Amino acid sequence: MSSVSRNIRTSVAKIVLIVLASVIAAPNFADSSNDQPIQLAALSDGFDAEAKYMLSCFACHSTGAAGAPVVGNAEEWGPRLEKGMDAVVANAINGVNTMPPKGLCFDCTDDDLKALVEYMVSSSQ
Repeated sequence: MSSVSRNIRTSVAKIVLIVLASVIAAPNFADSSNDQPIQLAALSDGFDAEAKYMLSCFACHSTGAAGAPVVGNAEEWGPRLEKGMDAVVANAINGVNTMPPKGLCFDCTDDDLKALVEYMVSSSQ
């Protein structure tokens, strides 16, 4: 009986996390249909690229989940960087393949995302 109870709790926890992620993400994806150019913003006050990487990017970029280039692996970053840093940053801002816009950094400005990409690339050289 306890394994059934544990399975139910695990399922409920997963549902709660999915709903919570949806509630947090919804404002970030709302009205994404406008064709206005991307407005760059200043770095957030006290922005720490390494700390934000650990909070928002580490899950995929440390394991290669969903095809994410692993930080520290120059070979995986090479083909992406051939397109130029601006293209890599644009992919982080707009999303690419299975990575949603802004990755998992819903509170990042465009400049924050640029700093994150620069941090990951410099850590991969």
